[in-house]
Amino acid sequence: MIQIVPIDTPTLGDRSYLVGDGTVAFVVDPQRDIDRVLDLAARHGLRITDVFETHIHNDYVTGGLALARATGAAYHVNAADPVSFDRTPIRDHDVVEVGERMRVRAVATPGHTFTHLSYVLETPDRAPVVFTGGSLLFGSTGRPDLLGPSHTDELVRAQYASAHRLTGGLPDDTEICPTHGFGSFCSATQSEAERSTIGREKQVNPVLTQDEESYVEQLLAGLDAFPAYYAHMGPANTAGPAAVDLAEPRTADPAELRARIDAGEWVVDLRSRTAFAAGHLAGSLNFGLDGSFATYLGWLIPWGTPVSLLGDTPEQVAEAQRELVRIGIDRIESSATGEPEAWSGAAPLGTFPRASFTDLAAVRHHRAVTVLDVRRDSEWAGKHVDGAVHVPLHDLLHRLDEVPRGEVWVHCKSGYRASIGASVLAAAGHRVVVIDDQFDQAENAGLPMTA
Repeated sequence: MIQIVPIDTPTLGDRSYLVGDGTVAFVVDPQRDIDRVLDLAARHGLRITDVFETHIHNDYVTGGLALARATGAAYHVNAADPVSFDRTPIRDHDVVEVGERMRVRAVATPGHTFTHLSYVLETPDRAPVVFTGGSLLFGSTGRPDLLGPSHTDELVRAQYASAHRLTGGLPDDTEICPTHGFGSFCSATQSEAERSTIGREKQVNPVLTQDEESYVEQLLAGLDAFPAYYAHMGPANTAGPAAVDLAEPRTADPAELRARIDAGEWVVDLRSRTAFAAGHLAGSLNFGLDGSFATYLGWLIPWGTPVSLLGDTPEQVAEAQRELVRIGIDRIESSATGEPEAWSGAAPLGTFPRASFTDLAAVRHHRAVTVLDVRRDSEWAGKHVDGAVHVPLHDLLHRLDEVPRGEVWVHCKSGYRASIGASVLAAAGHRVVVIDDQFDQAENAGLPMTA
């Protein structure tokens, strides 16, 4: 019996796959922390013989090369990709026999990248399965704009042709196993689906239900900003990422933490936004592990800035460290755990108030405050509070001078990004209030809105 085991990385919105026949296995698009894959293979009694990359990834650093070296597996990367390491080159129509019962066929599906491949698994006892990477997703397709605006039009049209070529050559009961589309910014749109088939996609996916021009127009109109750290992923994956070291970072005392903040390094508090607002090491930044931690930290941080981590427990720091290596932040300078008083020493803790949109409506009747909306452009365009200042969170560090002095009430859609923004502003000397509330409550609170 063939087993297909998804390996989810929900914080980045991706899936890898371990596929085995009871004895041997192959892996598709492994993440950087390959211990998860090795442990899973060991639990199932599988020997990994092949590793397949659908494309040179833009949203994470691959573990493919390290996994192939650790297991002795063949590492299948498109022959056209200009990589700097030894690989087993693979091309459109190539077939790889994995064990005695699994046949993997490569299909060129350019669109997300120029050299993107999908892989069709054919076995004697089940319908085909296609691993589509960033090509055909559940109800969507991969973004065509990550390689730069000069390539977007060519790639979006290639994506359309690839989807039709792929679905035209496979039966409707073929299961689809994409890498992206579970919250990744590599997906053009998001879907709640957990499973799909070629037949279902023919009914619901715009790339298969619309003509080419309608698909192109709709997809391009819906694209929004993507994380800045994506620019570093392709070069890292082309160079060949080494295995990672997840050893516990050394512990820093209050003097060292203060010195790091004063030197312009990032000291990142992993606790919830509620805990951070109640008391934190002044100058630290709040990227809580209860949200899209690595995505937003990687998006905002000036690349190469040294990072230290603060958490409730060593396990919290270890989880953050694992997330950061997935996007190429391999070195953690120091860490500290416990209570914020232990990190601050004799210095007073930083605090700021939490509030609701109802609180904001009440305050605006009595005094002037700045409302700062840190949502993305598309969210702002949909609806926003009258008179608010708009600076998307990912632009905030570069546009601090656009935020008025005085009391600033910061909001996003649900509170997570607002807390990041508030911590950035507080570290820069602003007096902030974080609105820890759902944006759809703003209108209910009586705040005037502009659509």
